[in-house]
Amino acid sequence: MKDINNPYKPHVATVEDTWYETYGERSIKTFKVVFDDEEVRQNWKHLPGQCAMIGLLGVGESMISISCSPTEGEFLRFSVMRMGKVTQALHELEPGDKMTVRGPYGNNFPVDDWKGKKIITIGGGIGQAPLRPIIEYVKENRDDYEDLTVIYGARSTGDLCFREEIEGLQEKDEVSCHLSIDLEEEGWPHFVGFVPSLLMEVSPSPENAIAITCGPPIMIQFVLENLKKLNFEDDQIYTTLENRMKCGIGKCGRCNAGSLYVCKDGPVFSYATLKQVPEAFA
Repeated sequence: MKDINNPYKPHVATVEDTWYETYGERSIKTFKVVFDDEEVRQNWKHLPGQCAMIGLLGVGESMISISCSPTEGEFLRFSVMRMGKVTQALHELEPGDKMTVRGPYGNNFPVDDWKGKKIITIGGGIGQAPLRPIIEYVKENRDDYEDLTVIYGARSTGDLCFREEIEGLQEKDEVSCHLSIDLEEEGWPHFVGFVPSLLMEVSPSPENAIAITCGPPIMIQFVLENLKKLNFEDDQIYTTLENRMKCGIGKCGRCNAGSLYVCKDGPVFSYATLKQVPEAFA
């Protein structure tokens, strides 16, 4: 068996498909990739919330959330926002092109520990990418969870990721799905306002529930405040930190928040843990 656990070793993968989630200066493009080596493909293991270092030889690498659940098949999905040299080069890839993947890195959302509970995801913009695997995992194991509520918003309809998928959730009786945009647009039938306000509109009960939020830091800050107003306990709330990660194994110190290294201690944290680290919210 190939040494896929070697954190320094990249594995070559082929881009099977690509599509744009959003357009514009900071467009978001999703890549579906498959490892070239069948043994690596069959033995790769990841869980919702983990990341991988993806890149191009001679260009560089970026740490990106894995935006698919392991229940979906022997492929990986990455949704990448164009922000710099590496992500610009990744955006130029098309089906048939090659990239490198190493990992998976970090901890994961403890989805198996949450069995029997109500799951509430609260996302904003590209922050939906690490939440999507939770949604897919719960859908695939629906009998193991009490309820699934999806709350998601973005600045505009053009900034919504996975829009068709998420709008499709609204047609499913077993999922409660709520969408928002910041400012009113003609033809938009859903909530208008910020995600924290949508959360209060939905007003989910904290009883036997877990709430997970990912998105812009300012959104997360107000979501956390509103979850506390709804009487969620600290250990019922989870989020991720997105400090810039370079090595992926806690050696370079680039991603530290106080005593925590996001790449190895995170990126998933309970609010109970983060409250002990003031630097996490700096």
